[in-house]
Amino acid sequence: MNDKVILLVEDNPDDEALTLHALAANKIGNRVVVLRDGAEALDYLLARGPHEKRAEQEVPTLVLLDLKLPKVDGLEVLRQLRANASTAYIPVVVLTSSREQEDRLKAYSLGANSYVRKPVDFDEFVRATQQLGMYWLLLNEPAQG
Repeated sequence: MNDKVILLVEDNPDDEALTLHALAANKIGNRVVVLRDGAEALDYLLARGPHEKRAEQEVPTLVLLDLKLPKVDGLEVLRQLRANASTAYIPVVVLTSSREQEDRLKAYSLGANSYVRKPVDFDEFVRATQQLGMYWLLLNEPAQG
C-alpha cells in the first residue's frame, strides 16, 4: 500500500493537518502530496507547468479533493481531470464540509467516485479516513495502472 501516492487538495491548514493526522492514526503510510489550490492540483495531475517533469510513479492512486479552493474550485478540477484521458480514471473522493445538495449532485455528475462530508468530530473523522484508506488503497481495483 505504501507505494501508492495520495493527493490531498486542501487549502485549509487545519483540515490538512486533521487529514494527515487521521491518515497517520490509521497507519496509512502512503506518501501524501499536499496541494493548496485547484490550479496547482491541475498542474500536478496533468504534468504541466512546475510539475511538467513529475515522474509517472507520482501519479496519485487516490485524490482527496476539497470543493472550496482558491484559483480553481474543486468542481472545475474534477471536470478537467475527467476530460483528460491520462487522468480520467483516477479515483476522486470529494472531501468537503459542504452540505449543499447541489455540490454533491454536481460532483457526482462530473465523475466523483465518492462524496464525503468532513465530520466535525475527530474520532468520527479518523474512522471515516480508515474506511476510505481501506477501500480505495487496498480493496478497489483501479481501471488502469
